[in-house]
Amino acid sequence: MGLFDIFRRRSKKNKDEEKEKQETKSVQDQQQATEESKSVEQEVKQESSHQNEPESAAKSKSEDSKADETKDSSVSFSKDSQNAEKTKPVAQASTPDVSEAVETGGKPTIDPSKSNVHDEDKKQEGPLDTGVTGKAQTIDEKPVSDVDDHSKVPEAPETAGMDSETASESGATQSYEKGLAKSRSSFGQKLNALLANFRHVDESFFDDLEDMLIESDVGFETSMKIADDLREEVKLQNAKKPKDVQNVIVKKLIDMYDQAGNGENPAINLAKSGPTVILMVGVNGVGKTTTIGKMAKMYKDQGKKVVLAAADTFRAGAIEQLNVWAQRDGVDIVKSKPKSDPSSVVFDAVKKARDEHYDILMVDTAGRLQNKVNLMNELSKMKKILTREIPEAPHEVLLVLDATTGQNAMTQAKMFKETTDVTGIVLTKLDGTARGGIVLAIRSELHLPVKYVGLGEKVTDLKPFDPNDFVYGLFKGLISE
Repeated sequence: MGLFDIFRRRSKKNKDEEKEKQETKSVQDQQQATEESKSVEQEVKQESSHQNEPESAAKSKSEDSKADETKDSSVSFSKDSQNAEKTKPVAQASTPDVSEAVETGGKPTIDPSKSNVHDEDKKQEGPLDTGVTGKAQTIDEKPVSDVDDHSKVPEAPETAGMDSETASESGATQSYEKGLAKSRSSFGQKLNALLANFRHVDESFFDDLEDMLIESDVGFETSMKIADDLREEVKLQNAKKPKDVQNVIVKKLIDMYDQAGNGENPAINLAKSGPTVILMVGVNGVGKTTTIGKMAKMYKDQGKKVVLAAADTFRAGAIEQLNVWAQRDGVDIVKSKPKSDPSSVVFDAVKKARDEHYDILMVDTAGRLQNKVNLMNELSKMKKILTREIPEAPHEVLLVLDATTGQNAMTQAKMFKETTDVTGIVLTKLDGTARGGIVLAIRSELHLPVKYVGLGEKVTDLKPFDPNDFVYGLFKGLISE
């Protein structure tokens, strides 16, 4: 299956997943709205019931009190009538109270039921009885910070539910999409502007297409070849509409990229036994030392035993910078004084790596221009020392290129390839440029595999090169269905 077929499948899968996510989110929003509505209704009902409780309680007590008073007055009236009957012969004009006083020896009799009623009335005049007797108890309130807020449920990450391998692949794909956003946007805008300016696909269109590809750092030779091939492809497919022409252009670019990468192995060539020696070369300022630090961290996380060699003894601060990376990554380092012989550092490092059974030895070298004969000779001297101590070393000679320099990076790569045995490319700062097309130029014109790409400033943003993820990140959204 070619890269374009993989690209189309991933594009369709991505659209289906986005559609499914939107539908799921819509359902979740509706459910949340329904739950919030129910919650509000319950709160309103609870508040209403709390307001009605005191009124009903007071009304109930009032009715009970009236019933007690009616009962007491009825009992009292019955007793008074009986007393009145008994005292009638003695004093006809006496009132019920006077008759009671006479009967009880001059002291008025207090009705126990009336006394109880008065006591209850006095109780009701005070605060509402809570049913708790004794001293008030102090309740220790839990601090607000200790109370769990269940209303805020953290959102599950997109990689939730995936196994570690699938989650890692998903993270790598997202890194490519994010890191190549500038290149994708720039290329898409240029392509859309080109198609908008032409009503017919004629010779002028292909001339402008060729210029556009060169400006995108696809490379002069590669741009001419693409333009020539597209002339025939557009005729064969009878593409006339802008979106049809755009599809043909993107498909051709992906096919050429696929063909240029045939037989390449983007993986690092690891030694079958003993330490794997990786020699890093390049001009000043491309990010060699930083790349070594990131790669060392990656290998350390894979469980490998790593040692670094600080053979850049010329640049001020280079040794200290690599030492900081070694401490941060938790790996060992072999270093010497500034301005010392870098070959001696390489000798000490390779001897340590071999004798102490390290898995990876990474050698940082001084930045050197490809036209400086003495510096290139020094690089050859270091390679001889490595080969003498470990016959197959160095296993990789990685040329670090700054993607933001465009065609200047291509010139550097051509010169380094002629003077030393470069085995692969590390392309840094891809996230900070719109010149992602340089990868196609490197593969088409130099036939050198890209081993790693820098897609951001974080340590984890240095990724092993994946052609499928790169193509998808560079051309995503540029194919019209």
